[in-house]
Amino acid sequence: MGTWGSGNFDDDTAADHLSMLTDRLISEVTEAMSGDPVEIEPDEYWGVAVPCNLELLHLIAQQGWVGAGLPEPEVIDGWKTRFLAAWDGAIGGLEPAPGFKEQRRAVLERTFDQLSELAADKRD
Repeated sequence: MGTWGSGNFDDDTAADHLSMLTDRLISEVTEAMSGDPVEIEPDEYWGVAVPCNLELLHLIAQQGWVGAGLPEPEVIDGWKTRFLAAWDGAIGGLEPAPGFKEQRRAVLERTFDQLSELAADKRD
């Protein structure tokens, strides 16, 4: 096993572990995004968990650790389109508090966009 530093993520085993972790997060999002759009509506489990997974991927990947995988920016952009379509179609029926709809949508857009931008930077 190779070691290149004293940090917690500075060896091959840690990189393998991180790869498995990010692969799991990506697989969960991929599965949720390819299923029934009802499952990603704002009051459903994956409607909450997908943005959480994306935020975690962003936090991990921006550390620059070896093994932190990301999907291609085009994949993330496709997820954004599909997710926001489901979100927009359902949020009004949940009667959100004034201002929540706009504030939450801005956060969701940022969550997808920041991950897509990071994935593009890592690809270059």
